[in-house]
Amino acid sequence: MSARDAQPSSLATQIDAAAAAIEAKVIEWRRDLHANPELGNREFRTAGIVAEHLRKLGLDEVRTGVAHTGVVGLLKGALPGPVVALRADMDGLPVKEEVDLPFASKVTTQWNGEEVGVMHACGHDCHVAILMGVAEILSGLRSQLRGSVKFIFQPAEEMPPDGEEGGAKLMIQEGALEKPVPKAIFGLHVTSRLSAGVIGYKPGPTMASSDRFRITVQGKQTHGAAPWLGVDPIVTSAQIVLGLQTIIARTQDITREPAVVTVGMIRGGVRENIIPDSVEMRGTIRSFDEDMRDDIHERVTTLAEAIAKGSRAGCTCVIQKNYPVTVNDPALTEAMVPTLQRVAGPDGLLLVPKVTGAEDFSFFQKIVPGLFFFVGVTAPGIDPAKAYSNHSPRFEVDESGLALGLRALTHVTCDWLEANG
Repeated sequence: MSARDAQPSSLATQIDAAAAAIEAKVIEWRRDLHANPELGNREFRTAGIVAEHLRKLGLDEVRTGVAHTGVVGLLKGALPGPVVALRADMDGLPVKEEVDLPFASKVTTQWNGEEVGVMHACGHDCHVAILMGVAEILSGLRSQLRGSVKFIFQPAEEMPPDGEEGGAKLMIQEGALEKPVPKAIFGLHVTSRLSAGVIGYKPGPTMASSDRFRITVQGKQTHGAAPWLGVDPIVTSAQIVLGLQTIIARTQDITREPAVVTVGMIRGGVRENIIPDSVEMRGTIRSFDEDMRDDIHERVTTLAEAIAKGSRAGCTCVIQKNYPVTVNDPALTEAMVPTLQRVAGPDGLLLVPKVTGAEDFSFFQKIVPGLFFFVGVTAPGIDPAKAYSNHSPRFEVDESGLALGLRALTHVTCDWLEANG
């Protein structure tokens, strides 16, 4: 399908009217979800609200309990055509909210053994409300709808608790993309990096892969006044941290794709005059190319072990692959740009740079062609570059941006269905 194929669907005028009619309802849903956030694999209330809504709309199928709490609904249009999937993630973050709102979250819960605040600090409340709105609009247009729409409400995008599986990968394993199989999938993400009223997109690699590593350096404990009697894992770890910075700077072709290696946690020792037995470091690796990703993994392990060996320390390095690169299918993206441009208006669509954040929407894109785009939610008059970012306890959403997300996701769905029917 080429870009010229993405013409306005026959339902375009009705979509805009229906979106305007339910905008207030979408905002109301979002506020309720925001006040009652739930962490990954624990989205019981959210999933119940979604499932009840889809059943009331009369969808042909509503499946619950997918990947623990996920919900998958199927709407069959009255006219023959292909199948398209739409996805929204449902989970909040272990973050204590610091935004002064009448519907601010006061929720606390246990997460990996700790008492934490819970907040929709990444905007997934907006994603759920928007997709609920899309389902309502399209169910009202069923008699004119060409093809079928699969609605995927996904848990645990922000990672499940330690020791559990979850998210997009588990939804796929449990058949979310089967019976029927979609030919394309669309998703969106609200962002403070764009103003409300703006849509951002990028073809090809768009969001980074995300991997975590844990390096444990084993030394020999001794008195801090006599370091020669032991092996210092703190000094060795410092050398490893500095060495890791050379992997991107000196071994990767950054003209090809950017990459990041970050040590975000280092822990060792109990007092100032004791050299400890061991030090643990944890960090993240981000890249936009799968071959570079594998090479970086190998270099992290080799470098850490070699530095430790040179210091006569032991070293174990464990790297866990989390999310692949989020890659927007170039042909699908090109085809849908006219739709996004039409919905956003002449100044409302931006080609955005790569994002080093990660998304498990990438797992869906490995199965079917996908397009993941961004919807601005920073209030007019505020510089998006200075706005609190997603994942901040002060992340704030200008709800006027929800209507654009609602219209964009509905229009790309119907335009794609009619172009491919």
